[in-house]
Amino acid sequence: MEADRYRGKLRIRSCGLLIENDQILLVKLLSPVNKKPVWLPPGGGVTIGESLESAVKREFHEETGLQIETQGLKIVHELIKPPFHSIEMYFHCRATGGHLKLGRDPEYRKTDQILLDLKFIPVRELGKYDMYPEIIRKEINGIVNGNLNVLHSKTVMSAEE
Repeated sequence: MEADRYRGKLRIRSCGLLIENDQILLVKLLSPVNKKPVWLPPGGGVTIGESLESAVKREFHEETGLQIETQGLKIVHELIKPPFHSIEMYFHCRATGGHLKLGRDPEYRKTDQILLDLKFIPVRELGKYDMYPEIIRKEINGIVNGNLNVLHSKTVMSAEE
């Protein structure tokens, strides 16, 4: 699997929190970190010379078919699970166009895609889903109500987890 490209490197990710009618848009993907399917907000790696906001707009469109505009940084999350290390920024956003459809990750070959599903999930049902990062589930009401300030969290896991 091409996920080995993330091993031993610091990865900067920019992600979007799209919430409509008390539902959050999540993608299901095969995690390169733990090799299990997880639900998480759309987003991905920032390239050299690309702003965080440009990256989230590009990644969101690639994965969901939607165009967005950002409405402020809400969560900064750090994941450390040797040999993986990423810093993730989560922007509150709103859809401005496009058509909702599961996209593809251009970092992976067509036969090795990690994107599995895409859907709006009611906030009250998030407990039923294996979701990442956990801080999103914990702070979703603050995000829905627009009263969450920038929050930093950290997930540190042993290499065996």
